[in-house]
Formats: sequence, structure tokens, C-alpha cells
Amino acid sequence: MNIVDEIKTALADLAIPEKAEFFPKFFKTGKGEYGEGDLFLGVTVPDQRKIAKEFYSEITLKELGKLLSSPYHEHRLTALLMLVYQFEKSREQSVKQAIVNFYLNHLQYINNWDLVDTSCYKILGRYAFENQEEEILRKLSLSDVMWHKRMAVVGTMYHIKKGFFEPTKEFVQQNLHYPHDLMHKANGWLLREMGNKSQAELISFLNRHYSEMPRTCLRYAIEKLDENLRQDYLKGRI
Repeated sequence: MNIVDEIKTALADLAIPEKAEFFPKFFKTGKGEYGEGDLFLGVTVPDQRKIAKEFYSEITLKELGKLLSSPYHEHRLTALLMLVYQFEKSREQSVKQAIVNFYLNHLQYINNWDLVDTSCYKILGRYAFENQEEEILRKLSLSDVMWHKRMAVVGTMYHIKKGFFEPTKEFVQQNLHYPHDLMHKANGWLLREMGNKSQAELISFLNRHYSEMPRTCLRYAIEKLDENLRQDYLKGRI
């Protein structure tokens, strides 16, 4: 049995029928929904992390590509978890570059919010920050594909953790009026994270843009602020 089949078998052994029934509803896989057509085995994320930790050091990028191109969501998430572990453990720049190139060449399979959020800032975001290559994220932000736009803004999480906020503000502003609420949530979430690091930066951004923010984005962004200040923003008193 090759390693890809071994991983698929290990995941199948951990499948829970009730989860397999629940996940398609949770990840909106119905006709016309954002996850339309996605398939689920019913494996929990903690169990997927266990499998990923067991196999990540043995699997090649070519083999990861086979797993990542699977129609099953858990196969794709487990592949991305292994890719993150490989990136974090690597000390060789050439290996990190190869992982980033692999990621960018397989964007079509990173097509749900959890797949994006689990992987993009730990790989693309970190690489962009450490190599001053924010253009990687900027190109994604300008894409017509919502998942790419989400990768760009969530990718700036690594920048925020390092106290660098300009890419977050740029990408939020760029896609502030994108119609899908998954972008509103992502934008608000990253603004909130920026506020956790520097409330002054968040307040400055809000004071310029809050009146035009979609309501969901604003609510996410101001969640950690003082209640009186939250109400001032919500009621347009600033």
C-alpha cells in the first residue's frame, strides 16, 4: 500500500457516520452554496491532526498533491495540515520555497474557509513576511475568486502577530464591499486581531471606514472593544 492510500485508510477508520451526515450542512455543500459538491468522510479535526503528525515527515509533495486533489474534504485538510508541518519544520529556504510554489499551484483545491484558515497564514503569510514578498498576498487579494481573497487577508495574521498592520488594512479596504459574508467575517476577524495587538490602529481604521463597513464585518471588528464604544460605532455616533 502506498502512503496516500495508507493515509486514506487511516482516515476512513476514524470516520464517524453522524459527523459525515452533519458536516455537509455545516460547510454548506448544497446546490448554489459556497461548498457545493464537497464530500465528507466524517473525521474530526483532532483526528486529522493525529494522522497528519504521523505521516507528514514521510510524504512527498507529489504524493501530497494526490491527496490534496481528492474530492473528500478530510483528505484535503489532512494534506494541508501535513504541508504546514513540513513548512514549520523545514530549515532550508529552498524547501520552503517549494512548499509555497506547491500551495500556489494547488489553489483550486483549497476551496473552503477552514482549508484556507488552517493553512494560508502559516505558509503564505509567514513566507511573505519573512521574505518581504507581500506581492504574493496582493495578487490573491486582487483575484476574482473569493477563497483567494480570503487567503490574502487571513494570510496577514502572521504580519499582525509581528506588529505589522499595513497589509491587513490594505486588503480589508480593497475587499470591504465584496458581497459574500465569508469575506465580511474574515475582514472583521483580522481587524479584531489587529485591535488585540494595537487598539489604536483599529480605532484609527474604524474611524475612517466604519460607516461604510458591512454590518457583519463591523460587529466582528469591534467585538473586543468597550461596550460603550461598541455601541457608538454600531449606532453611528462617531
